[in-house]
Amino acid sequence: MALDAQLAAGGETIELQQQVARLQALLEASRQVHSTIREEEVLESVLRIVVRELEMAGAAFPGTGLAYGAMPKPAIEGDAEQLLIYPLADRDGRKMTDLVVASPEGRELSLSEADFLEGLALQAAVALENARNHKRNVEFARLQQDLEAARQIQRSLLPQQLPEIPGYSIAFRSDTCYEVGGDYLDIVGQPDGSLLIAVADVAGKGLASAIMSTSFRAAFRGMALTGPPLDELATRMNQHHWAEGEEARRRYVTAIFLRLHPAAGEIEVVNAGHNPGFLVVPGSPPIQFDAAGTPLGLLPGMRYTSERHSLGPGARLLFYTDGLTEVFRGDEEFGPERLLNEFSTCPVQKADGILDALWVAIEAFAEGGPQADDMTALALCRGEMPE
Repeated sequence: MALDAQLAAGGETIELQQQVARLQALLEASRQVHSTIREEEVLESVLRIVVRELEMAGAAFPGTGLAYGAMPKPAIEGDAEQLLIYPLADRDGRKMTDLVVASPEGRELSLSEADFLEGLALQAAVALENARNHKRNVEFARLQQDLEAARQIQRSLLPQQLPEIPGYSIAFRSDTCYEVGGDYLDIVGQPDGSLLIAVADVAGKGLASAIMSTSFRAAFRGMALTGPPLDELATRMNQHHWAEGEEARRRYVTAIFLRLHPAAGEIEVVNAGHNPGFLVVPGSPPIQFDAAGTPLGLLPGMRYTSERHSLGPGARLLFYTDGLTEVFRGDEEFGPERLLNEFSTCPVQKADGILDALWVAIEAFAEGGPQADDMTALALCRGEMPE
């Protein structure tokens, strides 16, 4: 009886030692698997451990092209019948890949080998998910850097210095919904001393619209420097945008153009499918510049017409994109009527102060809601005549 007890105790000791050895081996394997944050290196490390340290015949991750040891070709290509399969799942239970193992001569695994492989598969799944998350984080950080650079470039394409026009004040404001946007604003001096102004909105928002607005800017500036009549400028811009191809046509542009003759106090306006511009003259009903044609690039061969008005003392003008009016509080929209009312009744006389007041009114209406579209506006005011 004493001998039997000694043998039993000795067997338990050996089993315990084996368990400790398996645990130490698994801990070392786990350290190796978690020693890298590159996905391919994680998988290669797992395969080496299975074949070299566990002495399996071969191992593979089907669909990745990664295999180690004597692995049947069907297992590498994904057909792993009669092989040992250990799914690697992420924290949400979604399968990322399978670890396929070929045992030596197809024999059954011992209990210790099976336990080791199951533990290794769990650690490999954690390491693989961490590697993929790291890769996504790196890519996201790089994308954010690129978008920030794009944002700075787009901001630099806006007028960096406003012209000083005796008797007038002019100001603009442009806030994108995302890092970059499709709104465009420009001010270009003309050979005859007049000032050409454009406020435009590319269909959509985000990076694609921002790229299209940059292309639009290049075309506009190239045509504007030759000083064409305003209606002819809009017609040529429409044909140019249409000729840019199918993708450009999907990103059509609404635009409103203004030519200011400061000395004469006269303006000429062409509206190409854009929101109506507002002209408020003291003692007279507000004037709206409604669309004189379709958005640019939407239809070929379009012709546009211009309208002329005097910009007398005390008059003020507003061009804007629909981001200012399509602001919601619940189901209620800020709308062009409310914008016109805020603009025409604003007690401030200077253009920059008027835009500040409009933004305050819009933000108060939205009650903290998120900005849903790019917001751009330009205000032009003529001062009162000195007494």
